[in-house]
This record gives sequence, C-alpha cells and structure tokens, in this order.
Amino acid sequence: MGFNAARSLFIGLEPDFMSRILPVAATAALALTLTAGSSLAQDFRALVRQDLQAAHDELAANHPAPAIPGQASDTFRAWLDAGLQEALSKAGQASSGSSHAYLLRYYAAGFRDSNIVIRPSYETSADRFKATSWPGLATGWRNGQYVVTYVQPGVRGLPPVGAVVTECNLEPIEQYSRTKLDLWEGDLNTEAGRINSAPYLLWNRNNPFAGGTPSTCNFKVGNRRERAYDLRPVPVVAANLEAAYRSTLYTPTATPLSIETVNGRPWINVHSFADDAGWDAFNAQLEGQLATIRGPQGFVLDLRGGSGASNLGSTARGYGVLNRLWTSEFTQSRQPTGGDFTYRATAGNRQWYADVIGRMQQDARFVYEAPDVIAQTQATLAAFDAAIAAGQATFTQPQAEIVIDPNAANPVQGPVVVLVDAGCSGGCLDTLDLLNRLPNVRIAGATTAPDSIFIEQTVTRLPSSYADLSYGHKAWTSRERGNNQPFIPAQGLTYAGSPVDENAVRAWVGTLFQ
Repeated sequence: MGFNAARSLFIGLEPDFMSRILPVAATAALALTLTAGSSLAQDFRALVRQDLQAAHDELAANHPAPAIPGQASDTFRAWLDAGLQEALSKAGQASSGSSHAYLLRYYAAGFRDSNIVIRPSYETSADRFKATSWPGLATGWRNGQYVVTYVQPGVRGLPPVGAVVTECNLEPIEQYSRTKLDLWEGDLNTEAGRINSAPYLLWNRNNPFAGGTPSTCNFKVGNRRERAYDLRPVPVVAANLEAAYRSTLYTPTATPLSIETVNGRPWINVHSFADDAGWDAFNAQLEGQLATIRGPQGFVLDLRGGSGASNLGSTARGYGVLNRLWTSEFTQSRQPTGGDFTYRATAGNRQWYADVIGRMQQDARFVYEAPDVIAQTQATLAAFDAAIAAGQATFTQPQAEIVIDPNAANPVQGPVVVLVDAGCSGGCLDTLDLLNRLPNVRIAGATTAPDSIFIEQTVTRLPSSYADLSYGHKAWTSRERGNNQPFIPAQGLTYAGSPVDENAVRAWVGTLFQ
C-alpha cells in the first residue's frame, strides 16, 4: 500500500478488530430501551455516574498524554479530574437516554482532543437530522457569524435566509452559542466545531443541560437595524429537519465513492473512508481510468465530508487512493517523515496489541498481504513486555524505515485540486499530510477538522452498554502537523460561497485551473 505500518496497523481488517461492539440485534435492542414509552425502567442518573467514572478511569490508566510534556498533555491533565467532577455535578439532571448521551459527550469533548470521543452505541447517521422541537429555521456558521440558511416554507414571522443572528434570550450570540453548543454539539474552539454544530443553534435536541429553542432572537439583515423575532415551535417533521440540515452543511450522497467528468476533467469523489463505502468497485473504476485521470488536463480529488469508522482504516483507504493515482513508489518518495511514537507502558495498552496480533494471525488474507504489519505489531508488543518488566512508565519507538526510490517518476501530468471542508477528519487529514507534499497539488475549499497527536484508537464499551469511549493510545510527538491543527486552504484557495450550492462550488473549482 505504501504507507507506514507503525501509523496504520489495520489495512484490510474489519472495524470490529478495533473495538468490542455489540451485534446489530443487540444494538437495536439498546436503541429500543431508550425510546419514549419504553417499558424498561432505567436509572440514567446512576448509569451516567458509572459511565463517567469508567471513562475517567480508563483514560487515567492508559491514555498517553500524561507520559509526554507539552500543551497537549497539560490540557488533558487539567480536565481529567476537574472535568469529571463538573460532569458528575450535572448527573442529577440525567433522567433519559438523551441526557445520558449528552453528559458523556460533554466530558469527552472537554479534553479538547479530537480523538477522545464518547458516542452512543446505538447512534446512526440519521441522528444528525433529529430534534424534539424547532422554530422552522436553521443557521450556519459563515465568515464568523451565525447566518440563517433555511426557513421552512409556509412558516410566517421568521427572518429571511441570510439574516445574521446577533443575540438570543437577551444574551449576545457568542455567549448564547457557547452555552447551547460548546462541548454538547461540538468544540467551538475550532472552526470545524463551529461549522458542524451551527444547524442546532436554535433547535431543541433534547439536551436538558443546554436548554431548548430560544423564545426570542435578534437578527440583522444587511445594513438594516436589528430586529427581534419571537420564535415559536413548529411541528417536527423529519423531512423538514433533514432539508434544513442539508441546506446548511455539505452532505455526501448515498454513493460517496465515484468518478465524474466536470468541466472537461475527472472529478474523483471520496466522501467516505469507511470500510463499507464500496471500495472494491471504486478502486476498479479508478484503475480503469488512470490514463485519462493522469492526463495534462488535471483532476479534482473531492474529499469533502471524508471520514470513516476509524482513523486507522480511513488512513489506509486514503493512502490506497493516492497510491493508485500516483503509484506507491512515487508516494513513498514523498511520504511525511514520521519521527517517534511514545507509548504508555500499561497492561491495558499491551493487551490491545496482544489481541490485535491474535486477530491478524487468524486472518489468512491479512497474513498473506501484510506480514510487515504483523512483524511491526509484534515488535511493539515485545517493547511493551520489556518496558513493563523493567518498570518503565513509557517507551519510545521510531517510525519504521521506509525504502525510498529517489528516481521514482511522477505519472500525473496535470494540476490537481483537492477539495476539503470541515467534514474532512481523521484519516482524511493523514491523506492530506501526504497530498500536501506531492507536486502540483493545491488544497482548496474550507478549513478541515483538527486532528490530535494521540492516535491509533482504542474503543471500549462503557458499563451501561449505551456508549463507547474512543481514544488514541499512542502519541505521535514529532508529527510535522501540530496537535489539533487543521488544514487551512491558502489565500485564493478558500471558497466563500454557499457550501451546499454544488453548481457554484464546481464553477469556482473550475476557475482554479485557469
């Protein structure tokens, strides 16, 4: 594949190699117990206390942040205990499955580490469209402001699309948004967190800790004076909520992997890095069109919304696309230098590698295709054993050496525009690390999600079985891109129009080839 084994151990493995996830039927049963009117009595206050403590203890025991110096470690240690106490102080309000999920999310997001996440084990992609009440409008984060992006047809007395929200319930909008969204729906210290949480600014998402739909907000249209609008709940219709969301954020289609011809040049869509996105058919299509794609006209690689089930799997998928487009020999010649990885020598982290090796060796295809990955993992396990036996708290391993061919030729003749947005996260950013080093490639669009230096996810189910904790268990201390640093397109490569106006996006990208 042409990428480093130490960075990505799971090429070809299914997602359950990285987590202990319940079967589909059991997950469906969990979802049913959380619906209104369930006959199963649940003490969510006790459950959330139990899960918060378990998450804290798991992170305290095994997360690598305490083992390294620097700001990333300081931020982790400052929140670990203080954040737990803050979350526990709110546990008395956790009277439902929704409040249980929100309080766990709050604790995880408080680390300000994009790779520490607690998600409901029953969560689906459709949950992003849900609300229990709303005023019939949605907002988006545009140029540092919350702007109306959708008004439900037929609902009177609402501000027009394009109006800027300036305050709600007599609070300045910055203060209001922090209370309503920060850590509950996203990390408002990041541009991506602002963008991805913005549709929910005025919605009631059944979060008792942050309040529901505001009763009144002030809006400003152009140079006119601000005007107060009373916001009244309208009937919740799933199709309208979805339309509002899709009018605000770019949302990939049901076919995330495809190749089109736009403005006379190939447009390669990679909007998902998940294992079930349809990679076999897409890779065959890609290989069949390489002669055209590599031509002097250039091509677009569209990574908007690019995320996956795990950073490891998505990194492997992204590098696989680049190896096909440029050849693995050429991408290896430009691959980012890795430096060192720091591990915390704990029994829990050691067991993760022992379990993985067993699963790798049981997979005949993996044994055949990736013996170097197995060897690297075995070396890491041996290093764990040596460190633990010696009583060391940590150990460091250098990234495995890569054989580089300095004479590898670049087969791509034309310019390449890589289109990104706030949905590009995890392995999408690893892919950009490599793309950023390839010749005649420009990264365009909008600021991506950030990415922590704490990588290679451990996923563990919390005691209630209603949530999964995910965190990076090793520290890439010498990564060229800093901790929680996104990709920001350079001047002249930032798209300022509506992210959901596909015709406008494609016309703008076309100008970048002129």
